[in-house]
Parts: sequence; C-alpha cells; structure tokens
Amino acid sequence: MKRLLIATALTAITATAQPALANEREEAALKAHVTFLASDAMRGREAGSQEYDIAAEYVASQFMALGLKPAGGGGKYLQPVPLVSTNLTDKGSVRLRGNGAKNMGDVALSFGDEFVISPSLKTAMLKIDAPMVFVGFGVIAPEYKRDDYVGIDVRGKIVVMLSGAPKSIPGEIRAHYGNGATKAVLAESKGAVGIITVETPTRAKVRKFDDVSRDWESKRMTWRLPDGSGYAPGGSAPGLAYISLKGAEKLFAGVPGGASKIMAIAETPAAKFKPMALDMIALIEANSRIVPAESSNVAGMIEGSDPALAPETIVLSGHLDHVGVGVPIKGDAIYNGAMDNAVGIASMIEVARRIMASPVKPKRSLLFLAVTAEEKGLVGADYFARQPTIARERIIANVNLDMPVITYAVKDVIAFGADRSSIGPVVKAAAEKLGLTLSPDPSPEQAIFTRSDHYRFVQQGVPAVFLATGKIEDGGSYDGFLANHYHKPSDQVDLPINWQSGVKFVALNEAITRALADAPSKPRWNKGDFFGLLYKGEGAK
Repeated sequence: MKRLLIATALTAITATAQPALANEREEAALKAHVTFLASDAMRGREAGSQEYDIAAEYVASQFMALGLKPAGGGGKYLQPVPLVSTNLTDKGSVRLRGNGAKNMGDVALSFGDEFVISPSLKTAMLKIDAPMVFVGFGVIAPEYKRDDYVGIDVRGKIVVMLSGAPKSIPGEIRAHYGNGATKAVLAESKGAVGIITVETPTRAKVRKFDDVSRDWESKRMTWRLPDGSGYAPGGSAPGLAYISLKGAEKLFAGVPGGASKIMAIAETPAAKFKPMALDMIALIEANSRIVPAESSNVAGMIEGSDPALAPETIVLSGHLDHVGVGVPIKGDAIYNGAMDNAVGIASMIEVARRIMASPVKPKRSLLFLAVTAEEKGLVGADYFARQPTIARERIIANVNLDMPVITYAVKDVIAFGADRSSIGPVVKAAAEKLGLTLSPDPSPEQAIFTRSDHYRFVQQGVPAVFLATGKIEDGGSYDGFLANHYHKPSDQVDLPINWQSGVKFVALNEAITRALADAPSKPRWNKGDFFGLLYKGEGAK
C-alpha cells in the first residue's frame, strides 16, 4: 500500500512537472534565439550586410534541424532578393522663392529642424525647381466623398501634402490612404513631379522630427528590376522632402491664417482643404549614392498531410532585419532589434518546432518565411509576394509575426486585419482558449496596418492577420516600448523580457495556424470588404 501511495504521488508530481518543464524549455529556446539574433555581433542585422546574411544562415539552420523542407527555390532555404540601396551623401537644401505676383527672395529652410531630404532611388544628383500646389492630405477616397485634388491641375508641379489621412476615415483604411506609396502612385497619375510631405501635430506625437532627422544618413532600399533599376511605385513623383511643423510656418507663410490654421483644421476629424497654388517655387537639391545590394529571404516548408488540401499553403512571415548601426544614443550605436523583430523570428521558429513535434500533422501546407528589408519598406515581403517560390495560387492566407512586445505579462492582443476575412473567428477562438482578449487598435494614427509584412500579401489579395501584443499595463506597455525603445539601441536583451508572455504568443500563433490548416474550407474575404475588393480577393465581391 505504501509503495502504491508513493507511486501515485510520484505520478502526480511528474504530471504536474511536465507542463512546467515544457514551458521552461520553450522559454529557454526563445531566449537563445533572441540572444543570438539581437547580440552586438549581429550589428543590427541591416539588410544587405554580412551580419544579416549570418542571421539568415542561422534561421536556415534552425529550419533544417527541425526538418522543414527548403522552400527558397532551387532546393535551398534562401531566396535571393536583389536590391537597390541608396543613401544621402549630403544634407541637401530646400529653398522657397516667390512665384507670379509675389516678389520675395529665397527663403532657406534649416536642415534638421525644418526639413529632411529623402534619398533618391532614381537620380544620384537631384536638382529640381517647380511650383508648389497644396493638396491637403493628398487623398482621393470616393467612398468617403473625398477628393483632395478636385479642381486643380498639378501637372509639372510639386504637390505639398500633410502626413497621414483624415481621422474620419476608419483605422485600417486610413492607414492605406495615408501610406506614402498610395499617395505617390496617385500623385504620379495626376502628373506631379514630386511630393513634399508636411508633419502634422498627430504625426509629431507618433515620431518626433528629431528622430527623423537623426537618421538622415540611413539607407533606403527597394528590390531590383531585371534592368538594374529599383522598383518604385509612383517613381516619377518621388518624395522630395519632409517638412517639420516649424518649417511649415515658412512653407505656408502666404496662406491666410498660415500654418497654424492649416494644422488646426488637420486635427479635426473631417478635415478638408481646398487645393491651392502656393505661389512659390521650391528649389531642392541633394546627392545620393545609389548602388546594387544583395540579401535573401529564408523559407522552409511543412507539407500538408491531406493530399487534397496540401497544395493550399499558409505563409507564416516575420522580418529578420533591423536597422543596423546608427547614430549613438548614450554611447551605443548598435540598434539590436530584440523586440523588433528577433522575438518575432524566434516565435516563428518555435511555432514550427511545436508543429513538427506533434504526432498529428497539419492538413494544409505551411511555409515559414523570414523576410529581409522590412525596415526599408516591406521590401523582402513584397518581392516574395510578387515572385513567390511556390505557385501564387497556392498561397491562401498569411499569419505575420512582427514585434511582439513581451516586456510585460500579456493579457490581450490586437489582431490587425483579422475581422476582414473568415480568419477573424479563428483568431477569437484561439485567443479565448489561451485566456487572452482581443482589443481594437488603440492607436490608428500609427497606421500599423500598412507598416508590416502582412500588407504585401493583402495587396496580392491574400487574407492576412498580424497580431500585436496588447496595451494592458503590467509593469510595462506597448506604448511605453514605442516611446522609449522602438528603433533605438535600447531595444536589446537586457530589457525586462517576460519569456512566459513569449511562450503564450507562440502558442496563440500555433493555434491560429493549426485551425486555418485543418479547417474544412480556406479563408475568404468578407463580402464587400474594402481591401478584398481593392485587391480582388476571393469572397469580397
């Protein structure tokens, strides 16, 4: 009897200990990945750098060890991504000169506090002088009865527009209309020769102008076309300069009420402006160094177990790059990128580990994709989404893992894009099982929906979800990370990282992926959804 009691007690202790041990192993695995990827030796993993290439080989080796099949093309894990890289070689200049009836001399804007130049992807020596036309936010949204170009001819002119989009447009759709590429394509179609973007009070809260000007030497990248040029939507109407609130006072000096009136209107929900000529010519000069560069995406496949469903593939994505080495802050110049996005890549690897360890394999195929140059404008994801290493029609959904902030006990998540398709109920059910609640986007001014890799799949008509850890404070917060550590050297492994939250984030993404892989039918856009209709996604029409 005594032996039986001891055996029973040992069995109970073992059963209790097993989940705890499993959690400890998962926490240790996450920590190991992040510690390596966000180490000083990786020097911020900038796309095109040797350190990024080492990080890519690390992820490929993890895929190999887990038994994922190479999916980068040609029997390899790496998908080569040819790039064009550009950076400014001088600070440039922006001068304003009276036009027409106005008789004023040159007014020079001051670099760093009044303007920052954008490096060119097309012209090494930029020199442009053209009349300026103010077009409000530079948005045409028929469904919201908005046309910021109505009644004005901008052909051969520089369009001056406010950053972002009106607050009356709902969050994710506002992010689309406020996106720089969306605006550039529209400006190009109208015949503009360039864009000057002006900071607003809302944008100033999102990212300080000092932070923008600090990074003026940073590289800009895009993927390279076969002729050697860089892919640039709206390329004949490039972004020329970004003007601060202080610089806007000079830019709008001739407008009744000046910059203060324009900014006051811009902060109202239904802000509208009558487009107008500014009666000034902008003279902008800058020099850029434009060179080819090479990088790679990393792709591994778990093939589906159901012969009928296996061709349908769910892509799990996360960006491997960060911003490299930059201006020192408190003596530290390495922007390690622990949360952004070593934790996301580590989570993706651990989702793959869980699924490979399961005796029950997913019915649909899963492609795990670590992409390059996200920090340069979602470049690697765009390259893969347009030139995938599997047949395009096979890709039925995207689950994106980017910058889960796990410096606190995560209790809720924000599921960007989920409610636009049948993925929404899947996310809700998975979250509830793990004791997590779903929260709406608390910061639509951040335009997060268009700022991570899932958006490149959305633009190809693929339903997608991107989970961000929530806003509930418990010794830390997502907003606190954005304010104090985002794109700063302090985003490193000595942050107070809650690895238990990391394990929960892995479990949530695994549950969502599993449910999508085993569902009777593939994800479909909700009927009438804005993005589904815009990008011709299945189910939207």
